[in-house]
This record gives sequence, C-alpha cells and structure tokens, in this order.
Amino acid sequence: MSGTTGNGRASARHWLATSPHPVAAFARRLRRGLRGLTLPAPRLLVRPYLWLFLGLRALVFGFRRLFIAEPLFKAYCTKLGRNVTTGIYVPWIQGKGELEVGDDVHVSGKLSVNFAARFTARPRLVIGARTDIAHDCRIVVGKEVVIGEGVELAGGVTIRDSGGHPADPARRAAGAAPDEADVKPVTIHDNAWVGANVLILPGSVVGEGSIVSAHSVVSGTVAPYTIVAGNPARRIGTLVPPPERAHLAPPAPPSLRGAAASAREESRPALAQGAGS
Repeated sequence: MSGTTGNGRASARHWLATSPHPVAAFARRLRRGLRGLTLPAPRLLVRPYLWLFLGLRALVFGFRRLFIAEPLFKAYCTKLGRNVTTGIYVPWIQGKGELEVGDDVHVSGKLSVNFAARFTARPRLVIGARTDIAHDCRIVVGKEVVIGEGVELAGGVTIRDSGGHPADPARRAAGAAPDEADVKPVTIHDNAWVGANVLILPGSVVGEGSIVSAHSVVSGTVAPYTIVAGNPARRIGTLVPPPERAHLAPPAPPSLRGAAASAREESRPALAQGAGS
C-alpha cells in the first residue's frame, strides 16, 4: 500500500514538473514566485534585529564553551596545562589513552581523537604549549603522536600513526588489525604550520618551523624550516630560521648550489688578474 502511495506521489510531482496543463504551469509559476519572494529590510529595523541575534548567539556560544565543551575536553586530559581553551564543540574522543595538553593550547572547532589500544595499553597524544588546532581535525593514535609547541594545525588536518587496516586483502576481509610494524609514531616539531586538509601518514616527522602547504600528503620527513607541497609532499621552498636556530637552516637546493659554485669559478680569474696587476 505504501509503495502504491509513493508511486502516486512521484507521478504527481512528475506531472506538475513537466505537464503543459494550465494547472501544472500555474503551480510552477507559483513555486518560482515563492522561491523569489523577499521582504524589504529597513536599516532602522534590521540593525537592532542583528544586534539582538549576535547578543543571543554570544550568550549561547559562551555557555556552550565555558560549561560544556571546555570542561569535558579537560576531563579527558591526563595532563593539563594552564589557560587551555576550546570552541563550542565537545571533542569526539574514542578509546582510552594518554592525552597530555600544554599551556595556552586552543582547540578552535571540532576535534576527533581515536585511541586504538591494539598495540599498546595506553596510546599517547601530546599537544605542546601554545599550539592552535583549527576546526575539524582528526588524530588517530595507535602508539604515539607528539605535536610540539607553537604548532598551527589548520582546518581538516588528519594525523595518523596507523592506517587502521592490514595491507593484505584477506586479513582486511577477516577484520584483522594492521601489522604492528605498520604502526609508526608521528612527530610534529615546534612552530610548524600544517595547512588545511593535510594528511600526515604513519612514521612522518615534520621539522621545526616548517610549513606544509594545504592539501598535501606527508609521508616521511620534512626538514626543519622548509616549505613542502604536493602528494607526496616535496620541498618547494626554504625559510630562514631565527639566529639562535641557525644550525637548522636547510641546505640550498642542488641547482642553487651549482649556480653558486659556477659563480665562484667565474670570479677566480678576475680576482687573480686583480692580484697580478
């Protein structure tokens, strides 16, 4: 009976959408008119209306942050620093593990953390001081993920120290856990900036002060104070470290080293000639 009713409704919608009958044509015109309906918005009326909305929104969001999201996030932490703040979303944390959060950490939006206790009893996630985690970031921890101090994670970043499934199709079909050798800790060093929608794969190391461009896939090591992009991420630029960290300055690309060597070779005769004169 319900199937017959559903077919009848679908037929009626199709008739209204396609029939040249005056009733169907009028219904389509009426629908277009209602979709385009708008009302005047005198500034004298809509500005107070906006202020009222913004005030109520601030109250609701403030309540959600101070009395729901932040307390629950802090309750998950096994080590908690000072001045840890969140947005309005309660973090989605599955499984049990060590969650260590440093001072002045801020979680801007939704955060998903999945502790997989198949390889160690207490997987460990460390978030260093002054780190900012933007909206909709996901972290999968089989053994250990360490995020350093002053790190910026843009929206949609995914960090995994485990792929979640074995490479062998038969074992995947059987629901087996991945091989323990495929579970490799991930480290993001201090002051790195990870762009939007980046995927960081097991065993990766993101060097101090480096930048990972948006939508990149990191598989391996990113040297300190370098800029990488692509899938897999490759170096596209370098950065100048602070004077006290000058020892971490990345080497020049081979093409630039070759150009510098050629310049030195070309300068030698001129210097010799100048010395002889």
